[in-house]
Amino acid sequence: MAAVLADQIVPSSTAVITMELQRGVCGDRASMPALAEAVAACGMIEATSTVLAAARAAGVLVVHCTFSMPVDPADAVANTPLMAMLVKKQGYMEHGSDAVQVILALGPEPGDLESNRHHGLSPFGGTDLDATLRARGITTLVVTGVSLNVGIPGTVVEAVNHGYRVVVARDCVVGLPTEYGEAILQNTLNVMSTITTSAAIIAAWPE
Repeated sequence: MAAVLADQIVPSSTAVITMELQRGVCGDRASMPALAEAVAACGMIEATSTVLAAARAAGVLVVHCTFSMPVDPADAVANTPLMAMLVKKQGYMEHGSDAVQVILALGPEPGDLESNRHHGLSPFGGTDLDATLRARGITTLVVTGVSLNVGIPGTVVEAVNHGYRVVVARDCVVGLPTEYGEAILQNTLNVMSTITTSAAIIAAWPE
């Protein structure tokens, strides 16, 4: 398995993406306390931080996929019940605010990229993420972040639809309730991606 994983996540053609690991989503300014508590309880920020550090050391691209609300709420695309609810929260994740920032422990570091979106449920919608990755010869994505309820499945499905191979670091993702997140990993994401651990990913990269 270790050799197979190493063949999949070759540094020159792999990128690690963080999905909405932002202060206003699951950090110190989180508007959804239950999600922030679940993230803190499972230690996924620490695990993700170690993956990102190993990625940078191995020359693997790191991309922080973030969400922000347009400054003018009239520009928000409230086409889901979730977005319709969030639009009503004055100042929620407003573009340029502290809440939109990546959690400090994760970066961004020099060389990291950020791909920000204003709508949709995955980082590919309405962004230049796919073009950026292809320009750099990326064919495999290591996915981390929140949540297993919506954002991570959406990211994996869209990545696969765009032709990427996907690896999910199981200790770098979480859902609510946690049992549901585990069910998503075991019954949905495992048929679309390779499910592994942060330790196995780090071990697959040259030091």
